Amino acid sequence: MNLLAEIGLRAVEIMTLVFGMMGMTLSLLLLFAPRVAQSLGDVLNRSVDVDKKLRLLDKDIPTDNVIYGHPLLVGGCLVAGSLFALFFFFYNFNASVFAGLFFGSHHHALPGEIIFQAVGWIGKLGCLFGLLTGTGLMLAPRRVRAIDQKMNTRYETRGWIEKLQRPTHSLDAVLFRYPILSGLLGGSISSVLIVLSILNLLR
Repeated sequence: MNLLAEIGLRAVEIMTLVFGMMGMTLSLLLLFAPRVAQSLGDVLNRSVDVDKKLRLLDKDIPTDNVIYGHPLLVGGCLVAGSLFALFFFFYNFNASVFAGLFFGSHHHALPGEIIFQAVGWIGKLGCLFGLLTGTGLMLAPRRVRAIDQKMNTRYETRGWIEKLQRPTHSLDAVLFRYPILSGLLGGSISSVLIVLSILNLLR
């Protein structure tokens, strides 16, 4: 198997073991010391102001003056870059080679080849779109600007942010209302995860 795939699988196995041990610890606390688990949950509960965190994303980036102020330069760069990438995707891009490089040369190569075939088609479509846009900027920049203004739409995200900011205690209520049942269920799942991760690590 390829080295990158082996490293990725090892990382997933280690993370599974870590999460399984954390789940087992919480399950044991729920079974034998539910008050300690509840106090620990109160300590770990945090409130994050999502509005402040996402304020940087809620800014206009003025690119119209650069793009439509120099349509020949920007259009020429788009056309040149799209032609170069299109030449690569049609003549030098081999999905089988990339799949063998990232997924190995055995049974993992087939899904990898399908993924890279999809990447290749998406890249070709993107290059064709860039080629058309660059040509339009050089030949008819006003028409391209009119199409751009028609496609410019604003999405109201305030409702999503308000939903993210609402505190919810439903999970805590279920866990601490039925600590024995939650502890047994969590312990069973954690045991399976721990056993599977250890068996995979010892292979």
